Amino acid sequence: MPKISPDLLSVLRCPVTGSTLVQEGDELVSTAAGASGETLRYAIEDGIPLLLPPELVAAANAAASDQHDGGHGPVVSNPAASDPDGAE
Repeated sequence: MPKISPDLLSVLRCPVTGSTLVQEGDELVSTAAGASGETLRYAIEDGIPLLLPPELVAAANAAASDQHDGGHGPVVSNPAASDPDGAE
């Protein structure tokens, strides 16, 4: 379990409540409850705290899954890029 340095922990804040965070195992835990009284927890992966609000975690996981599955997202056409002289 990577330990977050006390100096870093002293400046990190919960992105939802703005409260301080404490480390519990492989997570950082907000010292204030969320809007509906839930405990807000944030994973630590490879020593890096992932401070995403809970509603964005699913979206981030889906985006990461798309990258691993070969998805490249929408392709945006740039007509100027196909003309080396930049003429239209």
